[in-house]
Amino acid sequence: MIEIARVDIYHFRAPIKEPILTSFGAIVARNNVLLRVEDQDGAHGWGEIWASFPPCGAENKVRLLESIVLPTALGRRYQNPAEAWSDLTRSMRRHTLQSAEPGPFAACLAGIDVALWDLAARKAGVPLWRALGRESLPDPLPAYASNLNPGGAPEMVVRCRARGYRAFKVKVAFDLASDLQNICAIAEGLGEGEQLMLDANQGWDMDDARGAVAAFGELPLSWIEEPICVDDPIEYWAELARLSAVPLAGGENILGPEAFDDAIDRGHLGIIQPDIGKWGGFSGCLPVARRAIAAGLRYCPHWLNSGLGLHASAHLLSAVSDAGGCAGILEHDALENPLQAPLAEPFPALVDGCFQLSDRPGLGVEPNLEAAAQWLQCHIETTA
Repeated sequence: MIEIARVDIYHFRAPIKEPILTSFGAIVARNNVLLRVEDQDGAHGWGEIWASFPPCGAENKVRLLESIVLPTALGRRYQNPAEAWSDLTRSMRRHTLQSAEPGPFAACLAGIDVALWDLAARKAGVPLWRALGRESLPDPLPAYASNLNPGGAPEMVVRCRARGYRAFKVKVAFDLASDLQNICAIAEGLGEGEQLMLDANQGWDMDDARGAVAAFGELPLSWIEEPICVDDPIEYWAELARLSAVPLAGGENILGPEAFDDAIDRGHLGIIQPDIGKWGGFSGCLPVARRAIAAGLRYCPHWLNSGLGLHASAHLLSAVSDAGGCAGILEHDALENPLQAPLAEPFPALVDGCFQLSDRPGLGVEPNLEAAAQWLQCHIETTA
């Protein structure tokens, strides 16, 4: 039995020298929102909420937690984290409709869910991968360097390779000619066993997407991510899937089990990428991952915040990695991220392009609040 007795909210913001460029705008600082959830016995667990964009998104989620979500959650008793996530999702339904903010509420609940799973696994004295159903210590997970900006991308790939990466994802959907020049240069230098992926961040309209996927289809790519908007007509997605010699990827902007079921059933995505801090936590994303793999698709979790959420994504990927035949790969932030390691200690280094989880209880890591104190924007304590 879990009773949510106390929740601490931490918002960190660390400026970065080189903004992260996407088709929808620039990210000029790393915003992380962490939750420490404590139960009636004093046991605790940590969760992280997706807070990368917009720049004010972290503050919005902090206020939603403080004013609406946590007053509802505190003091409630549940048999397990999945029951808590389902109940709180139902409880927040009218709030999401009234505010027209399903995404921020879903992210808040996802962070609570991850924290409750961490708490439950710590109390049981088992690592989260075991709590999620895996029996043996996972093999090191292959990881790819993500967030690579278009400017200087070939040189950045060389630097990432020196840091241990063997797979790389580059931002596109700026200018097709320069995008192609970048990607061709990188593709020509790929070594044996290395992978290259593209992320358009929903940046092309349909007319541009047709030409882009045809052009990039001539290159040795593992996937093209979010070529068009997630809510574009399904016929558009189906057409691009037919036109593209490269599998399409998506899922970070899909919310809800029905929407994921639809995406899996229709088959226009070859790679399914739910974000554990944006929707669902473990309770929502684990069934999606299992269903995607059962359908013959690749499950590759989306994640680009601190090391805490990265570990959560890695535990989930490890839990389903023996399901057969559809090997996933872990998204690993390769650009400047001052909060990545301090908020998840001990933070493992990549070895031969792979990320190794431990057998420590729960997520296996703890935020070093003292090391991250210079970036702390607020700390709010809430109790039942």
